[in-house]
Amino acid sequence: MEKSLVLIKPDGVERKLIGEIIAMYEKKGLNITALKMIQPTREIAETHYAEHRDKPFFNELVTYLTRGKVCAMIIEGDNAVKIVRKINGATDPAEAELGTIRGKYALTKAENIVHASDSVESAVREIKLWFPEEAQ
Repeated sequence: MEKSLVLIKPDGVERKLIGEIIAMYEKKGLNITALKMIQPTREIAETHYAEHRDKPFFNELVTYLTRGKVCAMIIEGDNAVKIVRKINGATDPAEAELGTIRGKYALTKAENIVHASDSVESAVREIKLWFPEEAQ
């Protein structure tokens, strides 16, 4: 079974959308195999967004992710990475299909409700960061 890391970001937690978002993954037949609420440290956020370190919006990303709790989860299933990203929708909610998480709930591109691994390799790295107790 393929694994993906998903984060319901602070705006999703603040707006009390956790249950509705999880239901969308579960209704597609994916399995939530680990889940926790966590207040990300600056170190975790900077490591998570390491590929954006030299970009002008890096600090904004880190500040956003650390402003409140996130719901972190490991989702498993056949083609989990691709399916989760399809359920999440385009990063920009103006371009996201209306039935996707971002199409339904995201208000801006900067605060877009969810994060999901973009590849199996990223999932392995991100799971080690957010769920060190689960990483193999």
